[in-house]
Amino acid sequence: MAQDPFKYFRVEAHELVDQLGKGVLELERGGPGVLPKLLRLAHTLKGAARVVRRPDIAEYAHAIEDELAPYRETSDVMPRPAIDSVLSLIDRIAAGLATLGRDETAEAAAVSPAATGGDALPMEDAFRTVWAEVGDLDVLIEGVTETHAQLSAFRTATESMSGARALAEQLVDQLALKRDRARGDKSLAIAEDLRTMLRGLDRGLASAQERMERELQQVHDTAEQLRLVPAGALLAFLERAARDAAHAVGKLVKFQSKGGEVRLDSHVLRVMHEALLQIVRNAVAHGIESETDRRVAGKPQSGQVTVEVIRRGRRVVFRCQDDGRGIDIEAVRRGALARGTRAADMNATEIVNLMLDGGISTSANLTEVSGRGVGMDVVRAAVARLGGKVTAETTPGKGTTFELTVPLTLAATEALLIDSGGVIVAIPFDAVKHVLHTSGQEIYRTARGYELVFDGNAMPFVPLARMLNGNAQAAGGGSAVIVAGAGRMAAIGVERLRGTANIVFRSLPEFTPAMAVVAGASLDADGNPQLVLDPDNLVAEADKYGSMVSTARKRPRPVLIIDDSLTTRMLEQSILESAGYEVDLATSAEEGLEIARRKQYSLFLVDVEMPGMDGFSFIQTIRADAELRDIPAILVTSRNEPEDLRRGKDVGAQDYVVKSEFNQANLLGRIRELVAQA
Repeated sequence: MAQDPFKYFRVEAHELVDQLGKGVLELERGGPGVLPKLLRLAHTLKGAARVVRRPDIAEYAHAIEDELAPYRETSDVMPRPAIDSVLSLIDRIAAGLATLGRDETAEAAAVSPAATGGDALPMEDAFRTVWAEVGDLDVLIEGVTETHAQLSAFRTATESMSGARALAEQLVDQLALKRDRARGDKSLAIAEDLRTMLRGLDRGLASAQERMERELQQVHDTAEQLRLVPAGALLAFLERAARDAAHAVGKLVKFQSKGGEVRLDSHVLRVMHEALLQIVRNAVAHGIESETDRRVAGKPQSGQVTVEVIRRGRRVVFRCQDDGRGIDIEAVRRGALARGTRAADMNATEIVNLMLDGGISTSANLTEVSGRGVGMDVVRAAVARLGGKVTAETTPGKGTTFELTVPLTLAATEALLIDSGGVIVAIPFDAVKHVLHTSGQEIYRTARGYELVFDGNAMPFVPLARMLNGNAQAAGGGSAVIVAGAGRMAAIGVERLRGTANIVFRSLPEFTPAMAVVAGASLDADGNPQLVLDPDNLVAEADKYGSMVSTARKRPRPVLIIDDSLTTRMLEQSILESAGYEVDLATSAEEGLEIARRKQYSLFLVDVEMPGMDGFSFIQTIRADAELRDIPAILVTSRNEPEDLRRGKDVGAQDYVVKSEFNQANLLGRIRELVAQA
């Protein structure tokens, strides 16, 4: 246990108290939408205080909730005495924070690892790096990378020094030949001294360069790792929270966690712990039944709560599952109706989505764990801060699963490095099942495509270079990496293996033109990007490529993109060409018609809103043309009104893509289907 057991709680609590104070004053001034935020802040502070065993601070935070809650669903202005009372409670919390660490021996022992069997670390100890200044770490990493890049100039100087040494050697040899004719000439002695100095300087520079590169690489790797925290730190905290919640409501609960080895950006884990704490507490309070009810239902005496952390390509999923009674749909409906929401005719899915909006509680009694309906507000707000989403599935009598999906900003993994056509790529090592040398004879062409048999199992085979740039032969010698993903396996042909490395990779922005197999990119010591591949999509794409080979026909005709926006044209062209399609461009519907009548195409990708003829009119025109009527067309637009969708279908568009809902993988999948049918 750290000497100061409240080090990180103090930081968080001061931040929350500061926000509470400012928020109450804003509420007094009539600021809109402030009260729900204040409830979330008080709720978070209460939970954190209970984790570090400061019941006084937790009670004050609970009292703040009591003061604020009556005004949440009313238009009444919070009276001055109530405002004064909340401010007084905030002052008491601030005073309590000022005493943290003074004669806290009992509290420190209460939250020490020894007190919990050494397994579950308290939040402030488990998240030792969560409170680091991420910006400072980024500056450090960028500085190390820049310094490493500057070493290239140092290498050039070292090479020049080696050249000077060689010249000195030649000078000594030349002067030695002439020494008989130059008796008494000091040139030879000077040249020999110069040679000796240059030899020493050359060795010193080479040694210094090697040491600097090694040290800079170590600093760079360490700084990258400082940005990351094992998810197990969060999971250990949640286990403690589940036990505390179960004790508070008198239930028996077993907690299971998976994915603790996944290392993620500390900022992500810091924000997600707020959301997952609410989900876990709700699972215990609302989901898990009493011992009597579980016995009647034929379930084990103890309820089960499982939290899992999963990487999925460019995103990370936090899944919380319980084996309880499931969400009480009718109780949520009654709560929604009590708030004036028109929920009478909603189906179960709509009711669950309504519950995710927050503010509805199914708890009949107000307790420390539940009863205010604030929990889902905390979940939604936390996930929204990271640009993610929350979904839930429930089965009556079986349980409920929540999935919180957020963008993957940074992650660390052990990876296999591969040289593919001069490009270094990485595959997460936990997905690599085997590596074997192939002569080409182990690869067979079947009705399903090219396959490789390994350990008695036939699996699709595709060279990685074909997947990345479409230029490689379908089969041949080299090595094959057996990759597991999405519940299946595939053999990926590679040219050279470069060994393994512990890498930190960054997710690419959502709209970055990249193939589905690319999960992100890592940086080498010189700051050069290296692609990191997603095992699930790698296997899925191998299946698709195998299918394309098995039904190989002549190369499909090109795709014509029609859009007046340069940015959109370039983005769509990059996506399609990366997937192996030949692409032509037109800047207007009129130009597109002219081009289409001169050349055969397999598909039209058409913007709706363009000067002159719009996309709807373009498709109407080609459907009336005997030569063009059978060519599939996809409309791409920012308009998503129901009448626009109907009009697109009425004029004969095969699909309608809304830009705000753009999904690269879905678009390529749909294009693949339409081109195959053309």
